[in-house]
Amino acid sequence: MRTEMESKTKVIRYLALTGNLGLLVWVVLWQYTLSPHEQFNPSTLAIVWAIPLLFPLPGILIGKPYTHAWANFVLMLYYLHGFTILYISPDERWLAGIELLLTTTAFISNILYTRFRGRELGLKLTRLSVVEKQERAKFEQE
Repeated sequence: MRTEMESKTKVIRYLALTGNLGLLVWVVLWQYTLSPHEQFNPSTLAIVWAIPLLFPLPGILIGKPYTHAWANFVLMLYYLHGFTILYISPDERWLAGIELLLTTTAFISNILYTRFRGRELGLKLTRLSVVEKQERAKFEQE
């Protein structure tokens, strides 16, 4: 049982790495070479789009479950960007589709990696109902 869980966690970790690193590479390629904008310097725009993905990168490379969890907040920017481009720019829809695919892969695998790795490490969140009961009992005693 233990080795099955560890191998599942390892596969999901590789998916998370693929999604996060793939999105980083894709965003830079998109902004710098595939569809550079005439109004802005392509290298500056590529750097600006890559910076948010660099913040969680050290923790993701190490495999910290907490970093995988909060990295999903950063991914919301790329969901918003992908869906906006999908809606407003017919010429770049295929680019947005790939961005959304990579973002979804990273998002789902980050969640699953956090869950499975947390179980392996014995980390557990207390259910909200239990916390509420504990707080209620605490205030009723006072």
